[in-house]
Amino acid sequence: MPYMGWMARAFLAQTVTVVSLSVTLSAVAARSSSCHFFYPLFHAARKFAFSSSSDPWLPSGAGKMLHCKDRKENVHNKARTSPYPGSKVCRREVPSDKVEWSVEWRDYNPVEYTARSVLAGPKWADPEIGAENFSPKFNEKDGDVDRRSQSGTYEVENGRPRNPAGRTGIVGRGLALNNGRNVFVPQPVASCRWKRDDSGQKMVHSASGENILQFIAIKRKDCGEWAIPGGMVDPGEKLSAALKREFSEEALNSLRKTEVEKKEMEKQLNKLFSQDHFTVYKGYVDDPRNTDNAWMETEAVNYHDETGEVMNKLHLEAGDDAGKVKWVDISEKLKLYANHADFVRIVAEKRGAYWSEELDLVCNDGSGTKF
Repeated sequence: MPYMGWMARAFLAQTVTVVSLSVTLSAVAARSSSCHFFYPLFHAARKFAFSSSSDPWLPSGAGKMLHCKDRKENVHNKARTSPYPGSKVCRREVPSDKVEWSVEWRDYNPVEYTARSVLAGPKWADPEIGAENFSPKFNEKDGDVDRRSQSGTYEVENGRPRNPAGRTGIVGRGLALNNGRNVFVPQPVASCRWKRDDSGQKMVHSASGENILQFIAIKRKDCGEWAIPGGMVDPGEKLSAALKREFSEEALNSLRKTEVEKKEMEKQLNKLFSQDHFTVYKGYVDDPRNTDNAWMETEAVNYHDETGEVMNKLHLEAGDDAGKVKWVDISEKLKLYANHADFVRIVAEKRGAYWSEELDLVCNDGSGTKF
């Protein structure tokens, strides 16, 4: 990539393609009395994934998730954390009850921050708001930059777009190259496969009796968190091309392969990306790089290698922005970067794979839903 060397790339590279992996990541509680798994903007995408036009795989009682209490507390969990990634800049603290722009907050005085690496970034990155000859067309297709949000029309105040999910405690672009929407491609959100024993039989979870699914995860160099491989879509680049490029660079270290190795890798990747797949999610992502004026959106796609033959021929090797790469078992114990665990969970539900032995959700009527 022509701009790999510059610093912001390390933070912006993040795609979501679910490739099944087989390493157990550290735990995060999926059971929650406050519907911890979903936040408001994620509901819409999950509704899309489980829509009547899709396969009938909506879990019994899932509709009740839309009514769980304290959903607002889960907005911007990661987009309100300090310090801001790659810096010592601390955000203005934003209480959960003041996240929404509709809530009046006269004393709101967020910190201003745009990373130097962004200001010195590639030519196609946005100039600063107010710069000469820079008149961005927000909520529109603006040349090679698509400034339309999957969340719908967002507000623009004083020439700056406003984060559709609310306040984050920091203004400016942070590590984002564009004002407003920044798109990162979904690597095979879980380029998945079934976990198998030495005889090739699918492995079953001892308690639930469900088959165990795996996906490929990388350990990010910038923050040390495990994540689905992925990266930013270049202006004018097709999503499918960006997905394949980022996956091969981060999970297969294609940039250091010989031409012969690259040719064989390309052959296997073409097979992988012609496999059964579905769109997991489109839209806003709760990401620590988000600001009041710039935010991350993605389209997560799941490619599933039913027999595992294709994935077994791909040699995993960390490259580009990845410190490590592994196959990981999918379960409620996953703790992943941003809201990647949300994407992985949807994949498990879609594929009828193991996620948890039992999921308890307590909704605003005080009743518990188990499924």
